[in-house]
Amino acid sequence: MKRLFLSLAILLMGFAVIAQSKQPLHGAYLAKDGNVNHLWLFVDGYSSYIQYEDNKYISTWGGPFSTSNNGIQVNVEYNDANPAEIGTEKATNAQLDGKGIKMGNLNFAKQTANKQDLDGLWRITGRKEKDKMSTIPRGDRKTIKILVDGYFQWIAINPAEKGFYGTGGGKYSFKDKKYTENILFFSRDNSRVGASLSFDGEIKDGAWNHSGLSSKGDPIFEIWSRDNK
Repeated sequence: MKRLFLSLAILLMGFAVIAQSKQPLHGAYLAKDGNVNHLWLFVDGYSSYIQYEDNKYISTWGGPFSTSNNGIQVNVEYNDANPAEIGTEKATNAQLDGKGIKMGNLNFAKQTANKQDLDGLWRITGRKEKDKMSTIPRGDRKTIKILVDGYFQWIAINPAEKGFYGTGGGKYSFKDKKYTENILFFSRDNSRVGASLSFDGEIKDGAWNHSGLSSKGDPIFEIWSRDNK
């Protein structure tokens, strides 16, 4: 009887390990290498890797990802430091290590879970211009926004042409229909680091209605839709 219970216990533990290994990679992971921050975001099957110093943007790359015993593989949709990688599968050899990720000499610590209603992969699908709402059709060129565990990043890209048009990101909060961004990196203007921007935000019929003033003080009203990969 003891052998039976022991066998069942081992079997259940095996199932638990298998179930855990199949859990999708999700969250924000951060590593430091001297003055350089390495931020890796994973949500809805999409990933983005960003390098930045406290007051200086360096680079970013990312796209849909998968995991295997060989590590994390990314189908690269953008890479401003190495556009030749766009359209290829990038094998990182990065491995989950406890609650973090280990890649070479970098140890990524999983950031504290901070689930919010806006977490996910979004794509801009509408914008108001001169009091007229315009639909932005889905095409090769797109602006996406990744939000997970209190971190955000927007990226304007065209994978078909290996085009990269800018990115920015940092930390965010969404509460009582108020969406606030605190900028940690901005490819177009390092002086924007440290700025805090607040907007009105609401999810209606599954779409994110985003309005307020841009970093230049111009009024904006945008519609973002989930863009699950």
